[in-house]
Amino acid sequence: MKLLDRYVLRNFLQVYLYCIAGFISIWLIFDVSDNISTFIDQHIGLWLVIRYYATQIPQVFIILLPVSLLLSLLFTLGRMSRANEIVSMLTAGVSLPRVLLPLIGMRLLTVAASMALNYSLAPHAELARKTFLSEAQSRPGRYVQGQIFRNRTDLRTWFIQNFRPRSKTFNNVQVLQQDANDNIVTTYIASRADYRSETKTWHLQNVKVVHYDHAGNIIDEQIYPSLKIEHWSETPFRLGSANERAEFLSLPELREYLHFNADFPATLLAPFRTHLQYRLALPWTCLVVVCIAAPLGIGYSRRGVLSSVAAAVILVFSMNFLVHLFLALGEGDRVSPLLAAWTPNLLFAAIGLYLLYLRASNREAPSFRFFISRRMVTR
Repeated sequence: MKLLDRYVLRNFLQVYLYCIAGFISIWLIFDVSDNISTFIDQHIGLWLVIRYYATQIPQVFIILLPVSLLLSLLFTLGRMSRANEIVSMLTAGVSLPRVLLPLIGMRLLTVAASMALNYSLAPHAELARKTFLSEAQSRPGRYVQGQIFRNRTDLRTWFIQNFRPRSKTFNNVQVLQQDANDNIVTTYIASRADYRSETKTWHLQNVKVVHYDHAGNIIDEQIYPSLKIEHWSETPFRLGSANERAEFLSLPELREYLHFNADFPATLLAPFRTHLQYRLALPWTCLVVVCIAAPLGIGYSRRGVLSSVAAAVILVFSMNFLVHLFLALGEGDRVSPLLAAWTPNLLFAAIGLYLLYLRASNREAPSFRFFISRRMVTR
């Protein structure tokens, strides 16, 4: 790594880490102040509190990383511009993209970190928070009552009296096995059904197995204290998927949901398809933020610094508004999932690249002052 790269990275990382630490501290202060009474009243130990906040940090990081990138880039590049360091580098024959190369590497690392967090940890943070608070307040976890699941591929129908969300145990289960003509072939009635992930098998407790002929008459009945079934393809996630919300599912769970429920109506699958694409598009927001902040943070004169910073902030918050707008349109099946997830990133990436092109060619970006003066001339 050259001396120039180390210098730019050192200036950027110092501010970047301060921003992240500052935002984390602010979040912790507000969250602890909201939950401190619960922690004290329920006598929750320090280690359990640390584990609770460890589950929430991935979700917080997803939100604060783009904002931290924006502020640190604007501050670092603005400070270097005011000290005429950028001009000196360009005068020495270093192109603007070469000056920004170490920052481009940092934003790619940030995108990779955001992808890793957004894969599973961040989507599950909200569920972990609700579960922790329910247990801390000595409230029994809620049960899902009266669940019905239809396996159209294997021709099985599950009737479940109750179970806890994300649990592997189901109480008072009845499973109907049918043939290709929808005739019931076998019925399994069990007081409890447990799923063993390591062997991918179901263990039925106190189970009664009834076999029928084509006319629906009982031909055989058997009772077992315990019965292991290895060939069923259902998993606890599939059985409880009807109660899942798309925004709380990880990437593998979204793919699994869409795979096993492909025959659902498009309007029901739209939120899950949209959030699948959104999970893939969200980390690249960091890259778009850098494309916008870099050209607006660099100034070749002392004038217009505040206006450039304001423009960068307005563009980034406008992008955030469009992200949520298109996400709502995708969830409502108004636009395609690809369009809903990727349009804001592509639109503002094009704006950022255009601004970077103008800055690299030593031209100012169009401003309101330009349009006002031009309008006055035409009059």
